[in-house]
Amino acid sequence: MGNDPGCRGAAPDVTVCASAPVRTPGKSDSQSAAAKGGGKGSAAPKCIYTKMVPQPPAENLAMQNGKEREGKGAAYQVMCPGTGRIGVVWIPDGNAPGAPAIDPEVVARQAVDSMKLVGPDIAINPKPGGKGLVGMPVWMAVDQSPTTYGPNSASATAGGVTVTATAKVKSIVWNMDDGTSVTCSGPGTVYRKSFGMKQSPDCGHVYKQTSDSAGGKFKVSATATWAVGWQVAGGGGETGQLTEVRNSQVALTIIESQAVN
Repeated sequence: MGNDPGCRGAAPDVTVCASAPVRTPGKSDSQSAAAKGGGKGSAAPKCIYTKMVPQPPAENLAMQNGKEREGKGAAYQVMCPGTGRIGVVWIPDGNAPGAPAIDPEVVARQAVDSMKLVGPDIAINPKPGGKGLVGMPVWMAVDQSPTTYGPNSASATAGGVTVTATAKVKSIVWNMDDGTSVTCSGPGTVYRKSFGMKQSPDCGHVYKQTSDSAGGKFKVSATATWAVGWQVAGGGGETGQLTEVRNSQVALTIIESQAVN
């Protein structure tokens, strides 16, 4: 089989190849996991479609749902080597040499785009604009909303295929700009004055040097990894997983304790 996106084999097994369209993230600080290393506008992974011979029995959900949505057509096995996704999709008759008009993963990405996911809403202590001390605990946390932490759900429809996607932040990696990073599996604990000088119980850091070593301020970044699960509508439809990444930054001033008046 060649690399031509329109390639297909001979009967009785018909194989067709299709490249998903280019996806442009909605935010300049975001990237799709499938596009890592490829820069913005990288193409989604190529998927290979093979017509199933013999076709699944009539009671198979892919057969039932496909006939209800599209009428005449056939069931194809879809394999996306870039993601490891394997499933069965219904392709209506009349498409160009059996090639599917819509891949459900492409529709899932459209649903994710409509969520307008953004970088973490950082709630850190000491607060940006204030001053922290060398050797004193820094508390890192994020406020939780549908667009900054999740859960967030959305649906998209294209070519008769409806996909619902649900996204939630799985982890946040904090780059402290002093050569260290902290990975937090949850949103962290927002600091309150009653905590005094205690360290954060779940997401904290202690600076051992002033921010003078970083040009006056430590540029702290929080990179959130979103886990996205999607499913084709219709009950028992094809499912899959995606990963999205979003980033935010704040600047902290850290000084020596004896410098405080």
